[in-house]
Amino acid sequence: MTTKIRTRFAPSPTGYLHIGGARTALFNWLFSRHNGGEFVLRIEDTDQQRSTDESTRAILDAMTWMGLSWDEGPHFQAQRVDLHREMVQKLIQEGKAYVCTCTAEELENKRKEALASGKKPKYDGTCRDKNLKKSPGSVVRFRGAQTGVTIVEDLIKGNISFNNDELDDLIIERGDGYPTYNFAVVIDDAMMNITHVIRGDDHVNNTPRQILMYQALGFDVPKFAHVPMILGSDKARLSKRHGATSVMAYKEMGFLPEALVNYLVRLGWSHGDQEIFSQQELIDFFDLSAVGKSPAVFNPEKLLWLNAHYIKGAS
Repeated sequence: MTTKIRTRFAPSPTGYLHIGGARTALFNWLFSRHNGGEFVLRIEDTDQQRSTDESTRAILDAMTWMGLSWDEGPHFQAQRVDLHREMVQKLIQEGKAYVCTCTAEELENKRKEALASGKKPKYDGTCRDKNLKKSPGSVVRFRGAQTGVTIVEDLIKGNISFNNDELDDLIIERGDGYPTYNFAVVIDDAMMNITHVIRGDDHVNNTPRQILMYQALGFDVPKFAHVPMILGSDKARLSKRHGATSVMAYKEMGFLPEALVNYLVRLGWSHGDQEIFSQQELIDFFDLSAVGKSPAVFNPEKLLWLNAHYIKGAS
């Protein structure tokens, strides 16, 4: 029996849905639809200070406007914190995580000392073998592998090797008792049976750490695909000054959803020389093997041209 493909889009509700996030959602949606799979929506709202209901609504509205229907969710990560804490406790009991009481000042001094001696800053394991109990403000760290290599088998970039001794003992539970991103995402992806994690390549360095956590918890490791970032015309990371804005702002400016979807999919993916695609063609043709390894460049004129094409076709 083959496993049903399940992808997810997991935005943080700390702002509107912008071009980069919209493309990530679109690639996940197309990959699941092309393979007869399921597309899961999860709101990663564990940052209680910055997450807002308004941002959540704006993200859902933007996805609905783009036609990116989800099969499951939205799940809310903050409602799953008890599960995350349970898993932290499991790792502590198995000796795969430990309590750390190092203060911010002590950690900063360690960082400065490492830099001064020409070393890459990383936690030095002060609390690793102390078997400390939790106390107010203490954190929990994952006991990372100190030898060997972790290989990320990336469906877009190919195999990427990381020396385990260069990976930090990551904090998995903060001093306020909430899980960190890197830990919560592993638990939730595993529990939701996500088979393919398609996301921006700014997450590449998180991936070996997450793979080690999957293995420590006894979970199957999903397949990873890291999509190159989108750049402005000056080759700097895309921002508002390049003319990029939120998805719903494009709607307000008179852009049609078909135009934006068609434009976003071509930021990194291609099918021969074809420029115009119907939604069904995108579902039929989309494959990660056709996603480029180099960053895509945002071109507002191209988006305007596509929008004019769709407006003309609609009239």
